[in-house]
Amino acid sequence: MALMRQVFLWASRQAWLGDQFRRRRFAQVAVRRFMPGEEVGSALEAALAVRPKGISTVLTQLGENITQLSEAKEVADHYRGVLDRIGPLGLDCQISIKLTQLGLDVSRDEARQFVAALVKRAAELKNFVWIDMEDSSYVDATLDLYRRVRAEHQNVGVCLQAYLRRTAADLESLMAIGPSIRLVKGAYREPASVVFPKKSDVDAEYLKLARMLLKRVAGRPGTRVGFGTHDLRLVEQIVRDAQAAGVGKDAFELQMLFGIGREDQERLAARGYRVRVLISYGSYWFPWYMRRLAERPANVWFVVKSMLTG
Repeated sequence: MALMRQVFLWASRQAWLGDQFRRRRFAQVAVRRFMPGEEVGSALEAALAVRPKGISTVLTQLGENITQLSEAKEVADHYRGVLDRIGPLGLDCQISIKLTQLGLDVSRDEARQFVAALVKRAAELKNFVWIDMEDSSYVDATLDLYRRVRAEHQNVGVCLQAYLRRTAADLESLMAIGPSIRLVKGAYREPASVVFPKKSDVDAEYLKLARMLLKRVAGRPGTRVGFGTHDLRLVEQIVRDAQAAGVGKDAFELQMLFGIGREDQERLAARGYRVRVLISYGSYWFPWYMRRLAERPANVWFVVKSMLTG
């Protein structure tokens, strides 16, 4: 499994491979397991479809590392349009953005202005914006931008990755600003000096960080906590820890990906837990898709099935 994970992470960085893969019929069929389509309209339809089950959503347009500010402005305009479309549909639906898709590699100041404008618009619409975390080289810039925007608006949160050795210290440093945090395991190819290489160590770190969030952030005014994982063992432990600590079910969210563990999502929602599903869309899906397979190599089976039946 470890070797397979490294292969998928390597593949996620190969543009030529992505170009070939995207042209294949079986690939287009297989990826639909994880995303409803390339257009935002498909994502909104999927959000409407899960609403009757008590499941909330968050939308993200795939893409990263743009090199022109004009492209970043297009992305910002796109997300503003998405926010405007969500309201009339009556959805509990947020957006999640990548900073390199909003020009972070070109101009940190411009990227911050794009993010601040989106968060401001979301606040006007009583909505919320999540900032994704990318690979380890972007952590400092991402947290700096988050602190700056958070100083002006409460309706913004940031993603932290449990497999990074530095994350516990980063979380501690954010406590003073009353952060909103989405905790995930992490899905980028990183050296062992930067991440915990063993799954068991990542799981242990995730649980440690989750307990910090339950104790010091969950339920505090102006904060949100999301636990992003499909590891049901971890989910159930977090639920038990929350109960033991007297943390209510409405003080945190269990966040999962569209197309994975749908029955688990519905069962958790039926038990009264707040479940939010991340719905991705867009044409830039190959690197993202490879990272999803790296997170759970067992999902390769679904690719094989798609090849045989699609």
